[in-house]
Order: sequence, then C-alpha cells, then structure tokens
Amino acid sequence: MSLFIETVGRDRTQPSIAMLHGWGLNGAIWDGVRDALAAHFTLQIVDLPGHGFSRDVSLTTVDAVADSLSAALVGPCHVMGWSIGGQFALALARRHPALVQKLILVATTPKFVASDDWPDGSHGTKADVLNNFSESLSNNYAATIRGFLALQALHQPDARIAVSALQRAMSLRGEPIAASLQAGLEILRRSDLRGDVPDILHPTLVIQGDHDALTREGAARWLAETMPNAQYALIPHAAHAPFLSHRKIFLNHVLNHLQSPTT
Repeated sequence: MSLFIETVGRDRTQPSIAMLHGWGLNGAIWDGVRDALAAHFTLQIVDLPGHGFSRDVSLTTVDAVADSLSAALVGPCHVMGWSIGGQFALALARRHPALVQKLILVATTPKFVASDDWPDGSHGTKADVLNNFSESLSNNYAATIRGFLALQALHQPDARIAVSALQRAMSLRGEPIAASLQAGLEILRRSDLRGDVPDILHPTLVIQGDHDALTREGAARWLAETMPNAQYALIPHAAHAPFLSHRKIFLNHVLNHLQSPTT
C-alpha cells in the first residue's frame, strides 16, 4: 500500500505545498484553508500512515514516515506540518533536504515529553498525558477521540466550531485504527529531534498559538531560535489548530512566508 495524496491543482508552473496533518486526523482537516492556498499553489494533501485513506499503511517511526513521504511526494515542494505532522516535516527536511523548499511548522515541538533539560509546562508535557491517552484508547476509543478533539480547541471562544471542523475531517475519511493511534503516541513518547534541528537550513516559519494546551510556546520559540533560517509567529488567543480558529491571520503568515523571496 502507498500513501494517499490528494492533489489540488495541476498547474506545473505553480509551486507546490505538501500538507501533513496531526495525530488522529487526516488531510481533510485542511479544507478550511484549501481554496485560499490553492489559488497560489498546487497542494499535495497527505493522509499519513494509519490515517484517513492511508489507514492500511503501517505507522512505525518518524524516519520511516519521512522516507515514505520522500517516495510519494512530487518535489521539490514546500512542506507544512501540523503537530506530529511537523515532526515528520522536520525529519523529511533532514533526511531528504533536496525535496524541501520551505518549511511551515504549526504547533510543532521537536520533543513532546518533558525531561530534565526540557521543562514541563514551558517546553514539554508530562509523559502521563500520553500514558493516559494510551490507556483510554484501550478502554473507550470513542470517548478518547472526543476528549482529544476538545483539547485541541481548549480556551477558544468558538470552540464548538473548531471541534465540529475536527469531527467533520474525521468523518470524511474515516477514523484511524486504534493500532495507528497507539503507534503515533509511541512516536510522541520517544521522539527527540532537537539534535537535528540546527542542521536544517531551509527557510522556516514556526507558527504557535499562545493558548495551545498540547504543544508549548517555549518549544516553538526554541525551534525558531535554533533553526538557522527560521521566523516565529505567535497567534494570540489561538489554541492547537490556528488554521481553524484564526484562519485569516494564519493564511497571512503562511502566504507572506512562502511568497517572500529566498535570500
């Protein structure tokens, strides 16, 4: 089985964006920004392994996903990754640098779990959060997914709208299988890309919401400060999915980054 990639626009003269969704979702999550981006770019909207229409593709490691993306994408292209999709974008840029033009990392952390050198609350999240998700998936799959979707919109004034959009994306391409969700949690539990970040030279935009309950502002700032050619955009009052809650601001940041000349 190969990855499912929906191509929107086939104008070969347009630059292309590969779009990588987050844990538990699929490529339909980008529907709210799809038309605005497709006016300027050809879109390669990916269903990651174990998710959406790629649910029969095994999800194993960050590096394996990066290699699968390298084989499936038409490049060179810009790459936009959200949440765990941002980790895959980083790995793709490290392992296959010629494929990637510019990076956009949305609510992305190079290391999810807190440790002595990655403090809980400012940079990382306690491992118990992932452990609780893992245990809940085994006991009550549906309730775990509902809770995870709600957590992504926490502190949003229009939380219901954001959660509805997340639920819609899942319904359009189907829920991922529990084994893939567990594999994604294991990736988040073990992954530490901090050592690779200084060597990723691509022009990068790091986008973070200051109300994000899943990835930390300190981690996003660390990425922007550590990557040699990165810029940082903090979206006030946004949570984990700023492309849903703050669409216009999000698009302005993305278009400014992708359409600015590379120095």
